[in-house]
Amino acid sequence: MLTLIALILFFAIFGKLIGFALRLGWGIFKIALYLVFCPAVILFMIFSGLIYVALPILIIVGIAGLFKRA
Repeated sequence: MLTLIALILFFAIFGKLIGFALRLGWGIFKIALYLVFCPAVILFMIFSGLIYVALPILIIVGIAGLFKRA
């Protein structure tokens, strides 16, 4: 009986740690996406001649960033 209680508590704590690790990993992924991947895509679009597509995206993101801070 004591073993069963220990196993239940072990899996409860282990489950919380897995949930914490997934939330932490998702947060790190979002930061990496916003700081590395998005600017790289915009720069690639600018250098490959897609300035007509990249410029409206930059304007929309800039306006959204201004409203988000307010």
